[in-house]
Amino acid sequence: MSTTIDRATLVDAMGDAVIVSDVQGRVVVWNDAAERIFGWTAAEATGQRMDMIVPERLRKRHWDGYDKSMQTGETKYAHDVLRVPAVDKAGRAMSIAFTVFMLFGPDGKVSACGSVIRDETERFSQDRELRKRIVELEAQLAAKGASA
Repeated sequence: MSTTIDRATLVDAMGDAVIVSDVQGRVVVWNDAAERIFGWTAAEATGQRMDMIVPERLRKRHWDGYDKSMQTGETKYAHDVLRVPAVDKAGRAMSIAFTVFMLFGPDGKVSACGSVIRDETERFSQDRELRKRIVELEAQLAAKGASA
């Protein structure tokens, strides 16, 4: 039995956000998970620049890297996971992890750039609390060692 899967259905079924933007950085694909994670509907996000989820203090760095990738057709984040801050529609600070993929037209030139994104805000917060606890425990051990 052969099953045909529509690509749009597959992208919308994913638990991770899939966002694709054109050469100018305008959103052309915004799946259901992107809506859930960032709060913007596909209708609101489509045609907008990625500034809607990039914190203001990081926008220059983001666009410098984006423009370089659009010019060269290469990204160092195709296989390496990038972890960065982001913001949602309500302005809530988040931590996200993502990989990047480049799309090319028939002429071999870059036509778009996409990302598969996961919200890691809770995991990041837990890791921060664990690191804080380790520092506290190490300080207690050092104090006990000094008094012995």
